[in-house]
Amino acid sequence: MRQSTYLKMGLNMLVHSKLRSWLTIIGIVIGIGSVVGILSLGDAMQEQVQSRLSEMDLTKITISPGYTKASSNMPGPGGMGGTTTDVELTDTDIAALRGLNNISYIEGEISGSVPVIYAAQNATLSITGVDPQVWQYMTTLTTQSGRLLEPSDKYVAVIGSGVASGIYDQDIGVNQVITINGKAVRVVGILSEEGEGDRSIYMPIDGAVTLIDDAENGVYDSISIKAKSEDAVDSLTEDIVDKLMISRHIVSDDDRDFSVSASKSMAESVTEMTSSMTLFLSAIAAVSLLVGAVGIANTMFTSVLEKTKEIGTMKAIGAKNRDILMIFIFNSAMVGLVGGILGDVLGACVSTLFPMLGLQMMGGGGSSSIYFAPDLMAMGLGLAVLIGVISGVVPAYRASKLKPVDALRYE
Repeated sequence: MRQSTYLKMGLNMLVHSKLRSWLTIIGIVIGIGSVVGILSLGDAMQEQVQSRLSEMDLTKITISPGYTKASSNMPGPGGMGGTTTDVELTDTDIAALRGLNNISYIEGEISGSVPVIYAAQNATLSITGVDPQVWQYMTTLTTQSGRLLEPSDKYVAVIGSGVASGIYDQDIGVNQVITINGKAVRVVGILSEEGEGDRSIYMPIDGAVTLIDDAENGVYDSISIKAKSEDAVDSLTEDIVDKLMISRHIVSDDDRDFSVSASKSMAESVTEMTSSMTLFLSAIAAVSLLVGAVGIANTMFTSVLEKTKEIGTMKAIGAKNRDILMIFIFNSAMVGLVGGILGDVLGACVSTLFPMLGLQMMGGGGSSSIYFAPDLMAMGLGLAVLIGVISGVVPAYRASKLKPVDALRYE
């Protein structure tokens, strides 16, 4: 027989067993749709994570007061459930660290929430005091207008784009004056919308220490360090811990009162977590594919039983074992093909529907973008056909081995 004859007879079997075929196809549709949809979402999450990581400074290391082993790699003051709340980071700590190799810049920072008045409107905003001599070299923030802080600055501020427009009725522009905790402060720069700090205010630490309640000269809420390179971050982190343990006269980890977190470590943890989540969800979806494969095999076995007499007739008039085998293989492949096409459509809907419902992908916020790649569509279609062929091999082989006499006697 010709290939076209196999195709025609396989399609004829598919069309004349509609209900059973469609029930089988539904299993493949769900399996392929789940795999394609989850992989599409996984790719979108990976893309968003990589995009955010590219905006981070992976050479940055932050030292915060307080310490728990569980939070040793987490950013933020004290981590989760810090052991101490009254520990201070001071000029002594910065002086101790300055001698370490692989440090490009180091600064202490303070922060707090204070009332900010502009155009007779009052709002409580976050103020961060930074060292203007090195901050411009350590931060990844950029300005959309104006400039960053300079060494000679004191009562000036760089504000986030969210502060410039969105909080007060009148937008704040460069060189306009805001009142922070009763002190007039001139705005010298407005940060770009992208990046962190959209609703923050940055000003020189010498000025900020006089405006933030409970702030003291030489005492910091955190110490930021910029390593010379990403490769040096791991060794520098260990050196920082060792140096501070000695300078702060700490003997064991149980007495440790500071945390050291590196942006690079956090980025690696997030990437690993995203990959693991995608792999786990794909494994769950693969179970649906396995169920679909069993459904195809069951359908093919039933078809062989139903068409036993037809097989006997075909063999009696000259059909070979290979012809019978190929007819059933083509039929099972078409079941997989139809299931794959519809599964791709379902996968596209799944990967689009979740973002439209506001699914938060790694803090990226809901998005209505369609996360679907042609290579995933091709993969899903090929996988469905492959599963169809594999599931149909055994029933097709059994059908091809039927003896004409036995097949014609079958009731």
